[in-house]
This record gives sequence, C-alpha cells and structure tokens, in this order.
Amino acid sequence: MTKGRSTQAKTARRLLERHGTTFASDAGISLQDKPAPLWQLLVLSLLLSTRIRSDIAVATARELFAEGWRTPEHLRESTWQHRVNVLGRGGYRRYDESTATRLDDAAALLLDRWGGDLRRLRDEADGDPRRIADALQTFDGIGPAGASIFLREVQAVWPQVRPYLDRLALEGARAAGLPDDPEQLSSLVDGDDLAHLAAALVRVARDPALLDHHNDDGNDNDA
Repeated sequence: MTKGRSTQAKTARRLLERHGTTFASDAGISLQDKPAPLWQLLVLSLLLSTRIRSDIAVATARELFAEGWRTPEHLRESTWQHRVNVLGRGGYRRYDESTATRLDDAAALLLDRWGGDLRRLRDEADGDPRRIADALQTFDGIGPAGASIFLREVQAVWPQVRPYLDRLALEGARAAGLPDDPEQLSSLVDGDDLAHLAAALVRVARDPALLDHHNDDGNDNDA
C-alpha cells in the first residue's frame, strides 16, 4: 500500500541515511562533471554489467583505479596481461580476459569518438537519457542494464537527465511503499540526493529484508 505523503518523505530520508551510498562512492569515485571521474563511472558500469556480484565489481574497480587507470589515456598505456592480472586481483576472474579487452576497446572508442570526454556524448545526445543510453551501448560490454546504472548514478552531476529511476529502482520504491512514478519520487528529496535515493531503492529491490530493519526501529508503518 502506498504511504501518505509525509510518511513517504520520512521513508525516503531514512532510506537515504541508511542505504543511500552510490556504487560510485563505494568504488572510491569522487563523481564530478569532469572527464576523469565520468570515465571511472563508465568503467564501473561496465564491470557491474556482467553477471557477477556487485561487491566484486566495486572491489575490482578500486583495483583498476589504484593501478592508476583513472583516465582512458592511462588505461591504454597498460598491457592486456596487466589488466587481466589486476582484474583477477579484484576477484573478477570468470570474465577477466574478455573484460581486459573490453576496457581497452572502451578507452579507444571514448578517445576516438568523444575525445575522452563523456560530456561530449551527453551534449551530442542533447541530454536526452534515451539517446545517452543508446550511445553508451556502443561500448562493448555495456547493454541496457549498464546504461541504466550509469544514468542512475550520473544524475548526481548531470541534472539534465533527472529524474532517472530505472526498473530496479522503481521495484524498490514499490516494495518500500513509495510511488513508482519518477517525478513523484524525485519530489521527495532534493535533486542532488536523487542518485542516492535511487541507490537505496536498488538495494531494497535486491534485498527486501532491509525494509524489516527499517520498519523495526523507524515506526514508519502508515495507519
């Protein structure tokens, strides 16, 4: 059952506080509207696109960035075997060889087509989330799910794509008794917090038991 407006806002705040850490933040990305962190988010989205646990993808992204590959130029300076080794060190072993190739392909495409700057991709698409998603899927390894992850997180620094709530986030909203309309959901939090709310809702969709803890001590049940 959908909750009353004041209770919805309270629920959204609690979800933000407890589960609103974005994947980018978990991966050590200081997300800004600049080429390097946007590249890092693209790498993370590519890693999260594979059928592998999200914590492994995040840990692997940290390993890649710790290696110094925080820009497409630096990644292109690495060897395929070096990338395979680092991917394996992060726990990304089942897909390490194919992903080592895809990372190099992604860096090459970004540099060749958009000068290494994903803001150019955004501007080429006139800030339209659907067109951005289509362009993102030209990177081998990023499909609809990966494009959704990127857009869900990048809305923190690309206000023109807000509100972006994908299928998984809306599934979490329904489970939490929140509206499953992006505009209504976005009105419950400040614009800069929407990416964090989306992250929390994705966690709820994947683990509805989080709501049990949320309600136990939050007394958030609507009358």
